[in-house]
Amino acid sequence: MSEKVVVIFSGGMDSYTVLNHAIKKGFDVYALTFDYGQRHVKEIDYAKRACEELNVHHKIVDISAINSIIAGSSLTDNIDIPEGHYEAETMQSTVVPNRNMILLSLAVGYAVSLNATKVFYGAHSGDHAIYPDCRPEFVKRMQDVCAIANYDAIDIVVPYLHNDKIEILADGLAMKLDYNKTWTCYNGREKACGKCGACQERLEAFEKNNASDPLEYEA
Repeated sequence: MSEKVVVIFSGGMDSYTVLNHAIKKGFDVYALTFDYGQRHVKEIDYAKRACEELNVHHKIVDISAINSIIAGSSLTDNIDIPEGHYEAETMQSTVVPNRNMILLSLAVGYAVSLNATKVFYGAHSGDHAIYPDCRPEFVKRMQDVCAIANYDAIDIVVPYLHNDKIEILADGLAMKLDYNKTWTCYNGREKACGKCGACQERLEAFEKNNASDPLEYEA
């Protein structure tokens, strides 16, 4: 019987790669997607379709009520999405306060209820500059807490913590993954904008891998 694990799956290319990484490791994967009041649900729709195609257990959980007490992010509030490179200071407006601690806590609770042993999430080195809850020191402390927070320890697994998006994509391409099944853009329009930090980082990753992004972009 395969070991059960939970994968926090947004529908974006990083977590899609993590999801497939866990599947290929032979785990019995339970994908968990959160609606935390994002500006659009396009990424969630992509997550749903991907899990259906992969025949993976999938839950979508609405926790959007947290926005009544957590505000100030351009990903959830009526604040303009910044354009430019992912590591620029302007990208700090995309930080959702305490997001990963909240999501990991809920995912760990789900893992305990499933008798799962691990929770995977897709933080990577490109996130370190802007997002404090993607940095190695945060992950280490969450691992320590989740080892003692319940009767059974839950391991927080971050396969690409020390890799950037270029390296994540390289791994995904080696796994023959189809990234047309992922959505990265912070805007939820019909086509990806190509200008926000998330799009810029994604396009850079494809360029550095000498590959073409299958997503359509606005001209």
